[in-house]
Amino acid sequence: MRSIDDLDVGGRRVLVRVDFNVPLGEDAQGRLRVADDTRIRAALPTIEELRGRGARLVLVSHLGRPHGRREERLSLAPVADTLRELTGARVTLAPAVVGEQVRALAEQLRDGEILLLENVRFEAGEERNDPELARALAELADVYVDDAFGAAHRAHASNEGIAHLLPNAGGRLLEREVSTLNGILENPAPPLVAIVGGAKVADKIAVIDRFLELADVLIIGGAMCFPFLAAQGHAVGDSLCSGEDSEHARRALAKAAGRREDGGGYARLELPVDLVIGERLAGDAEHRVLDGLDVPDGWMGLDIGPATAERYSREIARAGTVFWNGPMGAFELAPFAQGTLAVAEAVAQAKGLTVVGGGDSAAALARFGLDGDVDHLSTGGGATLELVEGHQLPGVQALDGAGVAR
Repeated sequence: MRSIDDLDVGGRRVLVRVDFNVPLGEDAQGRLRVADDTRIRAALPTIEELRGRGARLVLVSHLGRPHGRREERLSLAPVADTLRELTGARVTLAPAVVGEQVRALAEQLRDGEILLLENVRFEAGEERNDPELARALAELADVYVDDAFGAAHRAHASNEGIAHLLPNAGGRLLEREVSTLNGILENPAPPLVAIVGGAKVADKIAVIDRFLELADVLIIGGAMCFPFLAAQGHAVGDSLCSGEDSEHARRALAKAAGRREDGGGYARLELPVDLVIGERLAGDAEHRVLDGLDVPDGWMGLDIGPATAERYSREIARAGTVFWNGPMGAFELAPFAQGTLAVAEAVAQAKGLTVVGGGDSAAALARFGLDGDVDHLSTGGGATLELVEGHQLPGVQALDGAGVAR
């Protein structure tokens, strides 16, 4: 993957694939506005560096899932407003993704100016990686830069397709994401402590398997701990626990207890020793700390308990490298937030390298005001997990710098 350091961009049109898939909300006047500009700010180092070098930027992003149809509520107009505020640049929102009018706007760009294309998923060819759409996008620019790590696990026209048609490179955000995540997989400072939470074991079994191979300690939290506890013979009451997840958990427990072919062991698997349970998933539900692991009928586990939180925090404090993906409980509800808060604080205070894998973990850090206290907060959800699982990311793999037309 070439760096933007290797590109001649002065006076040239540079099409940059960014990830501006941001949440929107209405202001007091009922107008749509960007509710969280984190992803836009994450792209600014690449945008500002290219502008500073005299590039004429054509930005392309998706927003939501319009499924190939124009939906005004998914227009990038609010994003254009935020981008103007953050950069102070002249930002023009194109009326469409491609076409004669868009090409004319691209050709009129001056050094440092920005043309933001409309939501690329308004085009049906985007998600099926249509060569015609890729060619139409390539006609708008001289050079292609991919800085959308959050979309790198998809082979779409605006990342994988276009990369074969123009000289290309990875942007600063993409570079940092790939190098940081590869670093913790290939050469982590020991001990490597991986924390995996969330709802379903099936969704993250490949991540669990990978960290059983790579980590020194693998901490399990969130609803996905219940299939593990059920596999150990504990009652789980009304907790989220499917038969499929229990079978995945049984295999993971057997693997953790086994030995490698070379005689070495796998990661030490850490499971809860106590729980916070509730009668239902609601902020006003009756709840209590369960001193043990057998959840009574009519109750559900909704957070790790205080003893577990303390135990997990000690493991995190000893880590040379920490990777965290997934909350410890239903942190959006005050009675069930303490476990996730304790883990978030431990990660924020850890002396080792701390990497948080986006999604709900990032939301939890933001909720607790700790998002600025970790070394790397990934902007990818599915892309982060697929890279951790060991898969090639199509959007990254296509960046060979050559841009040879198919």
